[in-house]
Amino acid sequence: MKHVLIAGAGIVGVSSAIWLQRAGCRVTLVDRTGPASGTSHGNAGVLAAGGVVPVTVPGLMQKAPSMLFDPSSPLFLRWSYLPKLLPFLAKYMTYANNAHVDHYAKSMSKLLYDAVDQHHALAAGTGAEHFICNEDYCFGYQTHAAFEADEYSWSKRINQGVIHEVVSGSEYATYDPIFDGQFETVVRCKSHGRISDPGAYVKALADHFVDQGGELIITNINDVQMEAGQITALMTDDGPMSADTVLLAMGPWSKKIAHKLGVKVPFESERGYHIELINPTAMPRAPMMVASGKFVITPMLGRIRAAGVIEFGGLDAPPSRAPIALLRKQVAQLLPDVQFDDVVEWMGHRPAPADSLPLIGANDVRGKSFSAFGHQHVGLTGGPKTGRVIADLITGKKPNMDLAPFDPRKYKSNRG
Repeated sequence: MKHVLIAGAGIVGVSSAIWLQRAGCRVTLVDRTGPASGTSHGNAGVLAAGGVVPVTVPGLMQKAPSMLFDPSSPLFLRWSYLPKLLPFLAKYMTYANNAHVDHYAKSMSKLLYDAVDQHHALAAGTGAEHFICNEDYCFGYQTHAAFEADEYSWSKRINQGVIHEVVSGSEYATYDPIFDGQFETVVRCKSHGRISDPGAYVKALADHFVDQGGELIITNINDVQMEAGQITALMTDDGPMSADTVLLAMGPWSKKIAHKLGVKVPFESERGYHIELINPTAMPRAPMMVASGKFVITPMLGRIRAAGVIEFGGLDAPPSRAPIALLRKQVAQLLPDVQFDDVVEWMGHRPAPADSLPLIGANDVRGKSFSAFGHQHVGLTGGPKTGRVIADLITGKKPNMDLAPFDPRKYKSNRG
């Protein structure tokens, strides 16, 4: 029985653990704070099967400077972090071109198109099934002109087969009155979904993994032990831990170890924020991307979550007030009649490679260690399929998709 050691218990790590367990492996899952304690808890909860357009679209270089100085913009920067960020930004901006957008869209479509089905398959028999909701994912535009100005992104989604319906804001309000008068045009993306409580969902999956005999260890991973360029052990607060195969699925905390393995991916943390309205007097019926603010309003169990915003500021700095203040202001304008008991604030880290493509695959030809991280804004969406692909690779099966765009070894000079 192959023993697999998984570093990281977010949606990707937990999904990998379950699929490996189902394939007959002995699995140990290690995390510093426990399942779904990071971005897998704090995301927007959307199963964004059509999330095939990266942030780095043509024109970003020209728009970014003015966005950074616009207090209503969803892009933030901790200026003290800029010197450390510059090498990454220089690489990041090289991908803001049409050819890369097409490459990204084609690659990610294969990973995301059946996301809802993949979640149902993962959750089957685990007790987590009830968190999965099959719903449209909507985009709300204040004016029809704003929708037309977004034609580039919609053309890329259409090219990848994303089915959507464009309706007037007034027509949509007959379905979801909470947004009455807010949008002139709404796009309803079909074959999407929602997780009604992402943190509880991943924890329920992890509980099932443990109930089925999996091992979950809560401890800090401080370093790795290396021999001949291979991981021989994870160095933790509880001592060294070793296995036949190691999987890195720690999101932005994977970078340090990956670089030690020679997988020198240009990589940063995108700090994301959310606020939650607790016990609201009204609830949206489906997730809504507010196009003007680039944040998502999602109905969740007992609360409304507003999640979005991009801030570059590294892993160590405390949360900034400006992104939270912007979300509070925007939500108050969008839902002026909704009353609630309290507001909860959160900040977490999205793992962002410079080319926005996650790393999924073996770190070397021997298959001693694997990577599954870097999903930026679509970790929840793509987590179950990523876990299934990783389980296939580790157990010697050939996944039914082209993994070349996600190959960690593309960052190794000798592809060893």
